[in-house]
Formats: sequence, structure tokens, C-alpha cells
Amino acid sequence: MRRYFYFLLIPLMLFSSCSIKQRLKKADKKYEVGEYYTAASMYNKIYPKVKLKDRPMKAYSAFRLGLCYRLINESERAERAFSNAARYNYKDSIVYLYYADALRQNKKEKDAIAQYDIYLEKHPDDIRAINGKQSALEVAEWRKNPTRYNVKKATFFASKKTEFSPAFPGGDEDVVYFNSTRENKDIGGGNSKITGVRNNDIYTAKRNSLGEWDNLEALEGDINTDFDEGTVSFSADGRTMFFTRCYVEKGESRGAQICSVTRSGGKWGKVIDVKLSADSSLSFAHPTLSPDDRFLYFVSDMLGGYGGKDIWRSEKNGNQYGAPVNLGPSINTPGDEMFPYMREDGTLYFSSNGHPGFGGLDIFYATELDDGSWEVSNMMCPINSNGDDFGISFVTGKEKGMFSSNRGEKKGYDKIYEFELPAVEFLIDGKVSDMNGEPLGDAIVRIVGDDGTNTKLHTKKDGSFKLSLNKNVKYVLLGNCRGYLNQKEEAITMGLEDSKMFPIHFTLASLSKPVGLDNIFFEFGKATLTDASSTALDKLVKVLNDNPNITIEIGAHTDRVGSADGNLQLSGKRAQSVVDYLIKKGIEAERLTAKGYGKTQPVVVDKAIQKKYSFLKVGDVLDEEYIETLTDEQKEIADSINRRTEFRVLKTTYKMY
Repeated sequence: MRRYFYFLLIPLMLFSSCSIKQRLKKADKKYEVGEYYTAASMYNKIYPKVKLKDRPMKAYSAFRLGLCYRLINESERAERAFSNAARYNYKDSIVYLYYADALRQNKKEKDAIAQYDIYLEKHPDDIRAINGKQSALEVAEWRKNPTRYNVKKATFFASKKTEFSPAFPGGDEDVVYFNSTRENKDIGGGNSKITGVRNNDIYTAKRNSLGEWDNLEALEGDINTDFDEGTVSFSADGRTMFFTRCYVEKGESRGAQICSVTRSGGKWGKVIDVKLSADSSLSFAHPTLSPDDRFLYFVSDMLGGYGGKDIWRSEKNGNQYGAPVNLGPSINTPGDEMFPYMREDGTLYFSSNGHPGFGGLDIFYATELDDGSWEVSNMMCPINSNGDDFGISFVTGKEKGMFSSNRGEKKGYDKIYEFELPAVEFLIDGKVSDMNGEPLGDAIVRIVGDDGTNTKLHTKKDGSFKLSLNKNVKYVLLGNCRGYLNQKEEAITMGLEDSKMFPIHFTLASLSKPVGLDNIFFEFGKATLTDASSTALDKLVKVLNDNPNITIEIGAHTDRVGSADGNLQLSGKRAQSVVDYLIKKGIEAERLTAKGYGKTQPVVVDKAIQKKYSFLKVGDVLDEEYIETLTDEQKEIADSINRRTEFRVLKTTYKMY
């Protein structure tokens, strides 16, 4: 009985093995014709059926499953599938490259680097792995230094399905076209065998009188069909639209083709196929035109490229387009380059997973050089993320527009994002006041810039003034008011990339009254200045340099403690110490006079002092008789007020005649 059972089991095992091989062949066929979603479903059912001892078949089915998930942008599933393929020693080391790419897209950079290293041991010159590892090493630093673009999800579409590739006809920011898989009972069409979701159709939305997006509707005519309609672009005048259509015949995909349609009388006309090759088996997608409509840029995986999908262009000749020309290795890599978009200034934008980036597709911009090569730059975050970022479009003449991304989407659906680069603004927010903080409403501020700017402003009643500045300019500002000294300040915008506010405060010293010098300190009982005095004294140096025609007296005062003669001598020496400091700083000695007053000139309380010390009244004279009436704590305060260093203007015509 056992023998009979044993021999019966052999054919069953052989039949099971043959059945799995047949199912793999069918899945492979779906994969080869680009029906990745369908193929993924088939591989996903096959993989657990393959016995553990059949490691090559186990690895193969896992690898093919990973490829499908990679192509339909399900990075987490792709990571698991490639991990399984590597675990079962898939025969081709390419599995480590794809595994690393999936890890990087899922923000597992450290693990990704380990897989890139395994692959690079056998393929040290593979630019895909080199760029991938470089990206994994640098992405943390990139995230710390985002660009100034503001990015937010466009909420006006409010669909739970996919929306992508926004486009503005003629660069008009009040009208947008986009692709969507949303349900629409007026349009037929089933699910795509490539992505597994409903075929895309083309929609449009317009802004209403309030500036809000409204009037969302599918395009009329024969533009939307049962087939998959994709990425839209427009001629410079916005009258001709190009888009991608994926034809299917007898249940089999014929690949992607580019179509065009012209608007006349407010309606879109008849759709025509754009012929780019006599070979009908080739796929062409993602069209965009050069600003002069001379070149049609597009994507194809035709022979003659650099691997994966490349960007090509054809030159228009009458109503026909010439032979496709590859944009070359500065644009195209062994990875995928897709979704080209040509801006009105000739800058080419495109998405790639082959150039160094954050993971998945990143958006790049490129400028064509004289030798036909291109200078390529990553748009960095927040435009780019570890998801797929693609299909960018700008409003003409502005640093704003939209793009699509599947960042943070659990189901991997693409959503449309708005972006804008805030204008860099430099603004002076200024004020002019006297030394006591009282605003000077009749002051004048003159602004001179090395770009030729020469402006005069009058302050408002509260002493304030505002002024916008230009980029990369050095400005000198002079604040002045009748009865006060001048003051100079600078505002420099050279080299600044971010907006900046310059809070310039002119504090003008009186021409007719003594001006107190705060924070001038001497050693106890001596005339030696302390280091803490330098900040205040350097400000006085600036006042003298800003007003080169004045001469001043430095007056030093003591409190009531000590003899009159002793205080008079000490104050004179202290005044001279200040003069000596100013001379060392380059001020001419002829402009300076030292005078010691001892305790002969007690302070008369003004508004500023009364505001600071409420126990004092305006007009109080802080002489010995008055101070004796105060509490001990108040006496100490009054004495400290009397201990002061001041300057007053003697002449305003030094070396003028």
C-alpha cells in the first residue's frame, strides 16, 4: 500500500511543479506586455506555492513580483519582495540594486547603503548604484537644508483617487488641466492592467470670480475614451493640446502613443495621432513642447537610449516631426527619465530615479549648454520627497505652479501639490528718537545705495519710517533732525538669498543739552576705565565720526560722598581718561576737551529719570539736601544717578572754514 501511494505521489508532484511553471510563464507574459498590476497579482499567488527546496524558482517569483511593485510604485511591497528574492539567492545581483532602491525610497538609508555595497562589489562602475549610495549618504543633510519653496496639497480636487500631471494652457494660472482616475458615469473605461486602477481621463478646472478653483469637469469630445489618457501639455498659445493615450487591442496593450487636438470656437476638435516613427510597436509618452513649438520632447524606451525610459525630442518640419534624437547622457541615465516639461525660458524640467535624489522619482531642472549637453540640478525638498515627485508645471512668468506626488499616500495614489517661491523682500523698519527714547516726528532719513539709489524720507509722527531695498546693494543711511546730531547706519543686502527685515533705530543726540554716556565704569576711587566701558565709548567714537565738524566736552561728575576738592580732581582725571581713549581710537585731540565737575552739578530729574524711578519727580534737584530726605535705598540710587559721564557739543564748525 505504501509503495502504491509513493508511486501515486510522484506524478502529483510533477504535475504540481509543471502547473507552477505554466503559471509563471503566463505571469511573465503579462509582465512583458506591461500589464504589471495583473502580473503582480499572479506572481503574488505563485510565490507561496513554490516549495522552499526549489530556491531558484522561489527567488525568481519573488524577484518578478518585486519588479511589478517597483513599476507600479508600491515601494513597501517591492522592498519585501526583493528581500525575499535576495534571501533565496536570486541568480542576478541586480536584485541588490533594486532592493537598495526600495529601501532608500522607504527612508531606510543605512540598510540601503549595505545593499548598494553588495551590488557595487560586482559592479563598481554602475552609475545607478553609485548615485543611489551617494543619495543615501547625503539625504539627511539635504533634508536639513530645504529650499524656500512653499508646498501644500491642492485640496480643490477633493477626490479619493489619483490625480497627476497638472498643466496650465498658455501658462494661464486661472485654468488647469490634469489627469485623474476618479469615477465618471459619463465616461466609459475599465481598470488598467498596468496599474490596477481605473484608466485615467483628462479633466479641467477654472477659477471663479473669488479666485477659487471651480467648474471641474471632464473634457468634452472624443478626448476621453475607454483607453488610458495621460500627461497633458500645450503649445505656447494654449490652443493645441498634446497628451498620451495607451491603446489596447484584443485585451493586449499596444503601448503608449502621443495624440494632439486643437481648440477652435471654444471647443476641442478631432484627436489625431502624432507620428514619430514608422515602427508602430514603439511607445511614446509624456509630450511637451519647446517655447517656440519647434521641438516636441517626449519619453520612450526605444533602442538607442541609455537604459530604462529616456527623454527624446523631434524637430517639427511643417506638419511632421523628424526622427527622434536622444537628449544624451547628461539627462538620461540607466534609470528612468520621464515627465519632461519645458518652461517658457527654455529650462527643461523632468523626473528621474537615475540621478542622485531622495528616492523614487525626483524632479530636476536642466539648462542646455552650447555644446548640446545639459547642466542638471535637483529641485531638492520640499519639492522632492522619498516618494515619486513628477509632472511639474509653472505659471508663465511666476515662480509658482503645481506638480504631482504620492508622498505619504498609503495606497500610493498620486495627488497634486501647489508650490510657490516667495519673493525675496528686504525691508527697513526704522525709527528715529532722541536719547531719552522720545520719537522725533520731524526727522529726515537719507538713503544712498551703490546701485544709484538716493532717497530722502520724512519720519511719521511716531518717528517711524519704512523702505524696500534692492538685492545685492550696500546702503548708507543718515538720520538727522533740527537741533540734533547726525547718525549713520548701514543696510547691506549683498549675498542674501532669504527675505530680511532691517530694524534700524536712529538715536540722535542733542546739540544743545549734555548727553549722558551710559555704562561708563571706573575702578573704585580711581580714574582707570574698566573694560566694560568700551562698548559705550565706541558708540561715542561713531557719533564723532558721523559728525566730523563738531567738537565736544567730556564732563565727569561724582556723587556727594567725599571732599569737594578730592571729587573735583578725581572727576577731572576721569574725564581725561575718556578723552585719551577717544584719541587712541583716532579722534583728533583738538576736538576734545576734558572737564571735571566733581559734585558741583547735581542732576535735575527729567521725564526719562522719573519714568525709571517712580519715587522721583520731574524737576527734583538731586543735591545733598534733597538726598538726605530719602531712604537709604533711595539715597544709593540718587548717588548713582549723579555719578555720570556726559558729553556736550561745543562747536559745529570744526574745519569747515
